[in-house]
Amino acid sequence: MTKKQRAAIVISELEKLYPTVPVPLDHKDPFTLLVAVALSAQTTDRKVNEITPALFAVADTPFKMQKLDVSEIKELIKEIGLANQKAKNLKRMSELLIERHGGEVPHTFEELESLPGVGHKTASVVMSQAFGIPAFPVDTHIHRLMTLWKLTSGKNVVETERDARKIFPKELWNKLHLQIIFYGREYSPARGKREGDFITRMLNP
Repeated sequence: MTKKQRAAIVISELEKLYPTVPVPLDHKDPFTLLVAVALSAQTTDRKVNEITPALFAVADTPFKMQKLDVSEIKELIKEIGLANQKAKNLKRMSELLIERHGGEVPHTFEELESLPGVGHKTASVVMSQAFGIPAFPVDTHIHRLMTLWKLTSGKNVVETERDARKIFPKELWNKLHLQIIFYGREYSPARGKREGDFITRMLNP
């Protein structure tokens, strides 16, 4: 089976399972999405969604966020991993959004990745989900499944992203990366039973 044939099966099966896919992180605009994605590093989306309502109640814009002390931000996000560093990043990120972009979230990878706490994956999520610009954010679920499905031999998420962008049609990227994440969580968890992982079985009979 060629990679192209494998990719076609993946696209078809995921579309049957997840014809519509919500963004897993609760948000209302590009800034709150940027904050939520930045907070999600080494933390589950569920946990981020538990703590962001209190955070956004007092700081749902860069202007409000930059007025808070780092200690105040930390207190609001203390239940998630790396809270110390993330609090500092949110404060400085907000200041830079105001200084450089008038309080708006920029639309380019270069500008997003220049912000504290914003790596390529975070920038990709914001570009795809906030602005509809084609991007293929690769997390550990996608990296693992792309390897299981023999769609990449990438040793890391950077190489896997490169392969995904070659294999899958650009117009599907924004939806497909979420479909793969949902599939991984439901049918092929990193830890635990994977009896339901039928796509992997289809591709590796």
